[in-house]
Amino acid sequence: MNVKTKGDIAYENFLKGYNCTQAVTVAFAEELGLDEKRAARLSCGFGGGMGRMREVCGTFSGIVMVLSALYGYSDPKDTATKTALYEKIRALAAKFREDNKSIICRELLGLEKAEESAAPEPRTPEYYKKRPCPELCRYAANILEEFIKENPVSQS
Repeated sequence: MNVKTKGDIAYENFLKGYNCTQAVTVAFAEELGLDEKRAARLSCGFGGGMGRMREVCGTFSGIVMVLSALYGYSDPKDTATKTALYEKIRALAAKFREDNKSIICRELLGLEKAEESAAPEPRTPEYYKKRPCPELCRYAANILEEFIKENPVSQS
């Protein structure tokens, strides 16, 4: 039996029309205790480098969302958990940069500046040919899946 990785699921999610952040976050919806619709809603504004401003890559924003939900804190005085979470985020950012040269959307897409329009481009075969986004969704979800396996979530 061929078991799908989280990366496979995130890749498929992007091809279904989800943005990059949604593709990654929805792949982990079950682990987050969310249904697909709720995970998609919570993450929708981060796509396209946050509202298509081409800032932090949406796939990396998805990583941060999942890490926050699984390893985060709710007590504002819990500096130990905050520090530990930030260390996790920085470690995955370093890996992402090492493997992809950047965590910035416009740099990953080879753009000089942010998009003029907030409107997303139509998802056509040409769109998919010129974008690394589906593969970045796969990559981000796979490194996140591996990280979670190596760093089990405490049941507190």
